[in-house]
Amino acid sequence: MAELAKPGQFVMVWCGEETLLRRPLSIHQRDGDRIALLVKVVAKGTLWLSERRAGDSLDILGPIGEGFSVDSDSKKLLMVAGGIGIAPLCFLAQQGLSQGCSVTLLLGATTASQLYPSHLIPDGVELVVTTEDGTAGEKGMVTDLLPDFTGRAEQVFVCGPMAMYRDMAVNKDRLKLDGKSVQVSLEVRMGCGRGICYGCTLKTRMGLKQVCTDGPVFNMEDIVWEEPG
Repeated sequence: MAELAKPGQFVMVWCGEETLLRRPLSIHQRDGDRIALLVKVVAKGTLWLSERRAGDSLDILGPIGEGFSVDSDSKKLLMVAGGIGIAPLCFLAQQGLSQGCSVTLLLGATTASQLYPSHLIPDGVELVVTTEDGTAGEKGMVTDLLPDFTGRAEQVFVCGPMAMYRDMAVNKDRLKLDGKSVQVSLEVRMGCGRGICYGCTLKTRMGLKQVCTDGPVFNMEDIVWEEPG
């Protein structure tokens, strides 16, 4: 699984007998023949997963989906993480640095206690932090920082809530994103993770797509944000 995994892909994890469906989790980091998953406890399934210990076995399906794409001639990458959206971007940052790219990461959270630990960010990444309440880094939304960084970026990669993507799409001129290659990783509810149930169908300018198999990474311009799914 680690050998095949690409940044932006995910796995479907079975989270105990009290849950009916597997949980989709981004591949967070890769270290040799191991992968890491970043888990936020929100309900029974992720609580069960957080209680696993070294030596326990997990039933995992993956890697799944179409991940991020770094152009061969890109050298300056900008990554934007809203909250738990840091999950797939650490792996992407690892890849970008290994390809000789410079990587800038804008990391946002509601408050300082919800920030991803900076010492786990890959060495070599330029990290800029923002919190909505100003308890760490700049005060405000992480997207507020975009105009200061998009000018020097050749590609932009984003992971966060749908509302953040809609704001970026609507305000792309103000955020200086117009004409930029912007790839977004969608976080949506999934049923099967294999394109069978159509539970994660999304309307795009090329027709209906399944987030699990056609994504979860899409070009921001391709999504019909007026009817997000």
